Amino acid sequence: MKRFVLPIVSLLGLAACQPQPPSASYFPLEEGRSWTYQSITEFESQAAERDILVLRNLGKTTLADGVAWHRRSDSGMNYWLRQDGSGVYRVASRPDIHEQYEIDVPHRFVLKEPLQVGTQWHASTTAYILHRRQDFPREIRHSHPHIPMRYTLTDVQQSLETLAGHFDGCLLVRGQATLRLFADPVTGWKDMPLSTREWYCPGVGLVKLIREEPANSNFLGGGTMTLELKEWK
Repeated sequence: MKRFVLPIVSLLGLAACQPQPPSASYFPLEEGRSWTYQSITEFESQAAERDILVLRNLGKTTLADGVAWHRRSDSGMNYWLRQDGSGVYRVASRPDIHEQYEIDVPHRFVLKEPLQVGTQWHASTTAYILHRRQDFPREIRHSHPHIPMRYTLTDVQQSLETLAGHFDGCLLVRGQATLRLFADPVTGWKDMPLSTREWYCPGVGLVKLIREEPANSNFLGGGTMTLELKEWK
């Protein structure tokens, strides 16, 4: 599902001879790395969408406020990221159809230090699956582009199987948000839950992501999207 905008991270200001700090090791940042993911979106209507997403590290770029690391998806999204003692965070993004990048204000954390159970942070998200069954615009994200989500690092020793193989010692990050929408004339307004689970593994990066956006509404549709690593280099 190429419209799904992943939370991509990179690193600022470390020379090649310097060791990467702990948070960077859970998301390799050096130029030339790439990741291929299988994406499956299952809708409440029983329909499903399958897609392949490829992400590539393109090296350092100088922005108006300094150097950042550039990462691009084959869906046409570009991201610029940095890291300091507070963690790894995105500082700008740009779809290919736009000439200028847009600065993230505030910066969007993806992994926040310290990398220990209980660490929390907030970042903006949107509804990637929720949609109106009849009204226009169909996608909820057009009317609600910035939804605050709370992220919590809940485990630092996860093991899991993926299409790319078995991984140990992974971080599990959970995100929770709610979006108040008009569900139908009987229910009226309802708080729709948005939840995310993200697994980051040492030396590899993001290996799996599950996004759940249930609607259970006559006016709205929802579903679940799973992103799973197929191969990486």
